[in-house]
Amino acid sequence: MIVAIGSLTLLGLTLGGLLAVAGRYLRVEGNPLAEQVVALLPGSQCGQCGYAGCGPAGEAIASGAASPAICPPGGRAVAGEIANLLGVALDLSGLAEKAPRIAFIKESLCIGCCKCFKRCPTDAILGANNMIHSVFTDACIGCEQCFAVCPTECIEMRPLVANLQTWFWPNPTALAAVH
Repeated sequence: MIVAIGSLTLLGLTLGGLLAVAGRYLRVEGNPLAEQVVALLPGSQCGQCGYAGCGPAGEAIASGAASPAICPPGGRAVAGEIANLLGVALDLSGLAEKAPRIAFIKESLCIGCCKCFKRCPTDAILGANNMIHSVFTDACIGCEQCFAVCPTECIEMRPLVANLQTWFWPNPTALAAVH
């Protein structure tokens, strides 16, 4: 019994050591530019850009296969930062700046089909099968994927209400234009 335990321990240590050496010497370096682009993206993994998440989208942007303006949740600000990082000229006139919006479920119309629950990339929808669902507003990123699949149209996208966590200082140029 002790011989079996000792031999398995020795085998485990030997294979673990070989894996550590292989991981150190056979490591593939990533593209540092792609890592910087991914750091600028919102990280919501919503898939609105057509890629599986922010990692593949960042790699596509860094390689030139995708435009810096493909991220709808990031908007003009993220597109401009990515264009500056890559050193490319980007026409932002066609990119509309949307105010942040979050999903709201009208409980009287919800049938509990769970289609919205399955599509939410951030698990912001609470509920179970055949029960009324609700949205956890702090986790909602406004990707509108739940809005698109709801069969009863009980989900609506509402503007984000300003509170202590979401309030931001208004743009001074917008205030100057009013006065």
